[in-house]
Parts: sequence; C-alpha cells; structure tokens
Amino acid sequence: MSKEKLTYTQNRELSWLRFNQRVLEEAQDLTVPLLERMKFVAIFASNLDEFFMIRVGSLYDMVMLGEQHIDARSGMTPTEQLNAIYEEVAPLYKEHERIYNMIKKQLHPYGVCGLSFKELEASEKKYVKKYFKEQVLPVLSPQIVDAKHPFPHLLNKEIYVVANLKGNDKAMLGIVPVPQYISDILYLPGHDIRYIRMEKVIMEYLDMVFEQYDISDRNCICVTRNADISPDDEAHDDHDDFRARMKHTLHKRRIMAAVRLEVANPLPKDMEKFLCEKLQLTPKQIFRTKVPMKLGYIFSIIAKLPESMKRSLIEPPFTPQQASMVQEGSIMKQVKRKDILLSYPYESMEPFLQLIREASVDPTVMTIKITIYRLAKQNRLVEYLCAAAENGKEVTVLIELRARFDEQNNIDWSERLEEAGCRVIYGFEGYKVHSKICQITYRNRNEIQHITQIGTGNYNEKTAAMYTDVSLMTANNQIGEDASEFFKNMSIGNLDGHYEHLLVSPRSLKQKILGFIDEEIAKGKDGRIIMKMNSVTDVEFIRKIAEASKAGVKIDLIVRGICCILPEVEGETENLAVTSIVGRYLEHARIFSFGKGDEQKLYIGSADMMTRNTEKRVEVACPIYDPVIKKRLNQMLELMLQDNTKARRMLSDGSYIMKEKEVTDVSVQEVLMEEAMQAKPEEVKPEGGLLHKLKQFFRIK
Repeated sequence: MSKEKLTYTQNRELSWLRFNQRVLEEAQDLTVPLLERMKFVAIFASNLDEFFMIRVGSLYDMVMLGEQHIDARSGMTPTEQLNAIYEEVAPLYKEHERIYNMIKKQLHPYGVCGLSFKELEASEKKYVKKYFKEQVLPVLSPQIVDAKHPFPHLLNKEIYVVANLKGNDKAMLGIVPVPQYISDILYLPGHDIRYIRMEKVIMEYLDMVFEQYDISDRNCICVTRNADISPDDEAHDDHDDFRARMKHTLHKRRIMAAVRLEVANPLPKDMEKFLCEKLQLTPKQIFRTKVPMKLGYIFSIIAKLPESMKRSLIEPPFTPQQASMVQEGSIMKQVKRKDILLSYPYESMEPFLQLIREASVDPTVMTIKITIYRLAKQNRLVEYLCAAAENGKEVTVLIELRARFDEQNNIDWSERLEEAGCRVIYGFEGYKVHSKICQITYRNRNEIQHITQIGTGNYNEKTAAMYTDVSLMTANNQIGEDASEFFKNMSIGNLDGHYEHLLVSPRSLKQKILGFIDEEIAKGKDGRIIMKMNSVTDVEFIRKIAEASKAGVKIDLIVRGICCILPEVEGETENLAVTSIVGRYLEHARIFSFGKGDEQKLYIGSADMMTRNTEKRVEVACPIYDPVIKKRLNQMLELMLQDNTKARRMLSDGSYIMKEKEVTDVSVQEVLMEEAMQAKPEEVKPEGGLLHKLKQFFRIK
C-alpha cells in the first residue's frame, strides 16, 4: 500500500482540537442557559486535560525515545505534531478565558458570584480569614525549595500555590499544595451563591504560612503529566496477576513525565527557568490561564441552586422515559416475542436492568455472560449479576481493567463480582475488550435458547442518562448462536473466531465493513452510505470511503469528534459530507447503514473507525433484522442529517460551519426528547395460533 500523504486527510490531533473548539462554541450559544454554558466551559477544559495526558503524552514518549514515526494522515513527525499542537492550543486558551469571564459576569445579576479577595465585603473577608486559620492552615503542607530541601514531586492535575521567598539573605521557592480533601471553593454566608476559590484564599494568606520570609510573585500552578500507560508494555514486570499489574500501573501514572504547566499569572524569568528545569519542560509547554484549573465545582453550584433559580440557569430536567417498545410485565417474555430497541438517554435503561434481574431468579436460566468496559460508582447491574451467581447461575463477566481512568473502579467491581461467585476474566494481552454484549442462556423444554443484548454504550447507569446510545435486546437464534460462540472464544483466548452475523474485531469487523463499501461502490451513483460514530482515523477505511466518493456513492459520515478524512475535496471526496453534532447529550451511538430500501444493511455496535478499534480492540457490531427497529434507526439517522441547530458541517480544510437554516429549526436531541415524552407503550396484542408460534420459533432474517 502506498505511503504517500493523502490530499484529503488531516492530522488526528489537530482534528481533535477543532472538535474541542466546537464544544467551546456551545458555551457561546445564547439559547443555552448560563450554567449549562458554563458546563461546556468545564467540559472543554476536562477534554483538554485528557488530550494532554493521553495524546500529547503519547507523542512526548515518541520524541523522548527518538522515534520518527511519520503520521500517515499529515506526514508530520511527533515533534512537528507537538509544535503544531502548542501553536493551536494557545489561542484556544485565550478564547476559553474570554468565554469563561463573559459567562461569569452574566451570572452576577442572578447572585452566582465567583469572587476575588479584593471583591469581598469586609464581613466576608473576616469570615474567610477565620475559616483559613481554623480549617485550612492546620492541614497545609508547605515546603521551601533550597539546597537542603529538594524540589517535590508535583502530582498530576493538582493545584499548588507558589511564591518567591527571601529570608536571611537567601532566596528560595515556596510551594503549598492545595489540599485534595478540602473543597475547591469556599461558599460565603448569605442567601446568594457567593464563593471564592480555595487557591485564592491560600494565596492571600501566604504570609501566615511563610511567616519569617518576604513573599513576592505569588502564583498558582498546575502540572499535567503523561498518563498514557499501557499495562501490556509492562509485561516484563513480575506480576502474575493482571489485577495486581493494573494497580502497579495506576501508581506509575502519578509519577510520569510532565507535559504541560498551567499558571495563573505570568512567571518571573527566574521562576520560569527553575520550573522548566525541574519539570523538564520548555517555555512553549507553559500556558497561562485566568480560568480556574479545576472546574468541577460548577456541578456543586448547580446542585446548590434554589429551585427558583434553576428555571433560569439550567436546562429543564429531563428524565429518561419508559421505552415505547416495552410493555408492562416480564421483559424476558417480551424479548422472546419480538426484538426490543432502547434509545438512551431518551428512554430508560431500566428494561435491560429488569431483564438481568429477572434472569437472576428465573429457574430456566442457566448462564449469564457479559462484557464490561465502564461501570457507574453505584451500580445495580453488578448487584443483579452477583445475585444471579448466588442463586446458582453460572455468571461470566469479562471486565476490561484497562478502561482509561476507570481502572480503579473496575478493579473494585471485579473483586466484588469474584467474591459473589462470578467467573471474572480480563480479556487479552494487547487487545482491549470494548464490546457491549450480554447473553442469557436458558432452557425451554429440551431446547437451549438465548436472549442477547448488544449495544453501543457502556453498562453504566449514570452515562445512560447523559450519552446517546442504542441497545438491542433480541431472541434471534442466529444472533444468539454467534454471541454464544463469541463468549466461548473470549473464554479460551481465541481472537480468530468465525461469525455468521456479528461483526467482530480485530479479525472481521473492518474487513466486512470495507466489503459493504465495495458493494456500494459497485452501485455507483445508486450507492448510499450513512455511518454515525465518534471518530474516524483508520487509513484503510478512509481510502475506501474516498474510493466510494469518486465512484459517485453518496456518503454521510456523522462524526462527533476526530475526523481525519476531509470532505468536499475536489476529485477525491466531493460526494462525502461530514457532520458533527455537539449538544446537551454526548453523541455516542455507532450506527452503520449501507444501501437503500430492501437491500439496506444496518448495524449497531461499539466500534469507531479508528485503527485502535478495528485492529487492537475486541468490538462487536450487530445486524438489525427487525423491520420496525430498522425504520426507527433510519428515522434517527435522517433527523441527525436534518439537524441545523447543534450540527456543524465540516469544510474541506477541516473547519466547521453552521448548517444552513431552513424554515424550521431542527435539533435531533430535542426532537427525540419530545418524542420519548409523547410516546406510549405499545399495546399488548394477543398471541396468535400455531402460525404465530412457528414464526417466533424460527426467528430468522
């Protein structure tokens, strides 16, 4: 395959920064309530933190190791990519600060006031000083840095107050960690929500901390460290137990190389030089920000709002609704009769949880098998799985301990599951298991039968109310047999399994999808492809999409985040349109459509078109055979393409613009919320005679 730089691709990291800029745009949308806009400010910052920890961290490693890997999509070396990132990030910081200050100012008339020490009233200053002396000062751990006091290890994403100190004709650096177990903000007395950030309090009373010194150049700093650790890279370490290895990995993440330094105020040259030397950074890795370095407190402010203010400052609350395809009564019985689709967060996750709860006590159920990537801190699913094991069911849980930033949570849950008698397995060396699949096996008279659930999102009750995902529950025999084969292969460490209906990476998913695209290429202008996912980076996939475009196939890619293929490039991707939707909920569903009408092939699954998903992860995509569900998913895709409110169209240079406004504003998320609230559960229809029962028995495509 040719290694030349493609003319219709862009660098992955720069594409991601453009996506995060889209998030920041939502913070400027005047139709969005003020505190919801402030949430987008916080999400932008959190996204950027993870970007530096993982993506910049990975590139930093390559540079340190002297690797000259050339990015296939941009022709850039790791060093060139880092320099381009630093250049692109700098103006984003300024924009982030501008928007934060604008929203903060607009919140003041509502009584939501983030204050500096100078803005406090006399009584408030007195309160803050008393609080500091009694509650903060006793637990501080200050340190000086001089010949006898070495520079301390600065923890990842923790805030430190620093200053230059002078005493006894000596100059030194003073460092005070902002304690992790103290609230990030101090609420002031009164009816309004007036607060001051804790680092500002410590900075103000630094004289009480370093009493014998003259203090100058007070500042706040925050280090971001590389967190891109793969436990597979640690194979040489002497850890027989994978869970123990993961605990070791998490500890190591805390001490890895610094990749960014954020500062509240400009650093004096001597301090900048000193910090760069100690942290092994260059000045271009230092970013000044007036925005708080931790913005998680925004969510506590929202929780503290009186009801009267909530109506003005946040979106009206939305509760996931009862699923339209679900009736009252047993879920297991309903799934045996017909396929059921759940659409999160518009519909509740409850029917799936009820399915597992029923299975845990059903005497006909023999086994429950599930793959788990991310779980909520509070989790009923685990309770039901544990109950099933305690009730004598064979419960197998393939839990991925390498789910980034959820590792500790998954370690804790794996221990709980094992204690209850579940069989816990951890997947494969070198391959994360990212699939979302569950199977219940039961005995019906003398027949072994299955109920299979396959989704696009994690089994996480919290994110199911925040992310858009779809979940299929089916008693289809053919899908059930494939799912059974899948779990058998996972148990014996076989990545080369053969499946008739499911698409499974790393062996068949990408190959099958490329084959489906070839089928559309053969149709030329009659071909049609719509694919919704989170990211597109896989070069083989990109080449094939470009080939389809040149063949005249009409292609729509709905890509929330990274998209390395550029649309509308003359002679290459003129028939390709790329849409990104960023709204109230995080777009997370993966839906793949090839062809039109009766010939359409429609799949849902866990995979993005990224090389890591298609080649280095275990992913599952499932065909949709039920015509009712097919129609529903097609309607959802069409709504996404019609969205002209939260959707943006990508241009040939990788930038995004608003979609053209039609007579009617369309927001896919708003429409689906409204539909969910108005939907009524389907009526229970009486079962037919022999013909009906035969149809149910032979549930095939």
